[in-house]
Amino acid sequence: MKKFMLMVATIALLSIPAANAQKVNKEATLSKLEKSDADIANPKKSSKAATWINRGKTYFDAAAEPTNGLFAPMDVAIMKISIGEPTSTEEVEINGSKAIAWNYPYFIAYEKDGKIVAWKQLQEIKEGALDTAIEAYAKAYELDPKQASKIKTGLESIVNFASILGNVSIEAGEYLTGAEAYLTAYKAQKNPAYGEADPSLLYFAGYLLTVDGSRDAASFEKGAQCLNDALAAGYADEAGDIYYYLFHCYYGQKSKDAAFLIKAKDALLAGIEKFPKNEKILDGLMQLYTSEDNVGDPADLVDMIDKSLVEDPNNVDLWFGRGRVFYKLQNYDETINSFKKVVELQPDLYEGNYYLGLFYTVKADAMNTEMGKKTYTSQSEYDADLKAVNAVYMEALPCFEKAHALKPDDVDTVDYMKSIAFRLRDEPGMMDKYNEYNALLKKLKGEA
Repeated sequence: MKKFMLMVATIALLSIPAANAQKVNKEATLSKLEKSDADIANPKKSSKAATWINRGKTYFDAAAEPTNGLFAPMDVAIMKISIGEPTSTEEVEINGSKAIAWNYPYFIAYEKDGKIVAWKQLQEIKEGALDTAIEAYAKAYELDPKQASKIKTGLESIVNFASILGNVSIEAGEYLTGAEAYLTAYKAQKNPAYGEADPSLLYFAGYLLTVDGSRDAASFEKGAQCLNDALAAGYADEAGDIYYYLFHCYYGQKSKDAAFLIKAKDALLAGIEKFPKNEKILDGLMQLYTSEDNVGDPADLVDMIDKSLVEDPNNVDLWFGRGRVFYKLQNYDETINSFKKVVELQPDLYEGNYYLGLFYTVKADAMNTEMGKKTYTSQSEYDADLKAVNAVYMEALPCFEKAHALKPDDVDTVDYMKSIAFRLRDEPGMMDKYNEYNALLKKLKGEA
């Protein structure tokens, strides 16, 4: 059905002659807005919900008119037919990749590979038109809640428009515009006529403001507010990244007040308690504890996790997080012990087996590096150290082999198996394993 509808839309657009291409009629639209302003100034008309519903639609139309007809992805040919020829085109860079900018009076559309993927609006017919539309629908509901279905239809138009604007603004690298668009969508959803507001819109806005903070530090304050509002509204973050972004928003304000360092730390601690496996949060804590004085000792993280493990000793995520912290502390033995526990609790967890093999390898690599720094006085001393290193590599191999059995198509796992088998090729059976894994790796890479 979607494909059919798109085909119908395309045929309709193709039927529009270029001479009748869409134009923004600012004067006519402003005239409609002035009439709406006059209607609500009239006591008789302003007491009716219908007047405010009409005002909401009129102001929404004014907000949407400059980019009416745009969608993403959109064929350039369709855009030229429906909107008209641009004033100019030029090659630009958006989000680190090249694009063609199609310049129109009211917006810039960005093309990649023949498709319009994003746009940036340059001017409005009436500043704040969307906010006025939302306020109008709120007044309509206040006057007559029985008109909820009509009001919701208007609000849905605002939410869809603002959400699309948020999406294309990300693609265009206009993070502040995207954040404001998502906040507008959320504001529209807060009207009782709409139903339930989606807190993920607050999260998306907060995330974009966090990103924009590198350009303008003022965005960090707004971002923290959005992210806290999202949590208060019940946003369910399955991974816990919201705490990592909240950390950045607070950390970005530390020059204003040292108290923001504590807020940054508390955000991460709240996150790691709920999501001990989240690598971003762990990395944030390690960054904070190692770069700032009087914030905390990285060993405190271990104490916190160990206390939690006393109450919940079979929590795989806690053991996983414990191993990650010890890895950051370069305590590879405790890292390995933690991941041994992960594998013990969940023998068929791919990540547990893979990372146990990886950390055995990291430990052996570190031992090998130390060997390279030593000056040996006898062959026997060298052989003893080499045997110890190879013994650790030998521990890694079965872990990777189990991981491979659980996820046969993972290239990295097979690559480690091949490399370790080659290193241990003088051990019985290892050269055969090397040949087997080397052939498998070529097959997975499409080289066989």
